[in-house]
Amino acid sequence: MALDPELLEILVCPKTHGELEVVDLPDDVRQTLVEKYREHFRDEEPVAEQGLHCRESGLVYPVVSDIPIMLEDEALADSVLGGD
Repeated sequence: MALDPELLEILVCPKTHGELEVVDLPDDVRQTLVEKYREHFRDEEPVAEQGLHCRESGLVYPVVSDIPIMLEDEALADSVLGGD
């Protein structure tokens, strides 16, 4: 699933207003997000493969079934990405 490029151009980190980059999420994080958001998708299985990473804030905003979850309370620490 790909995010709309026009949407990516206007989205910024809610905490710092910094730039966001699309990142792939590790398998264990993907599965955790699917479980967490399953109740919100009654007619289909949610898909969580990518997130939006802000280097400045150190947060990753999950993208679930093409919907960026742009809430600080729902963001993940960038340590979930490993490396970096």
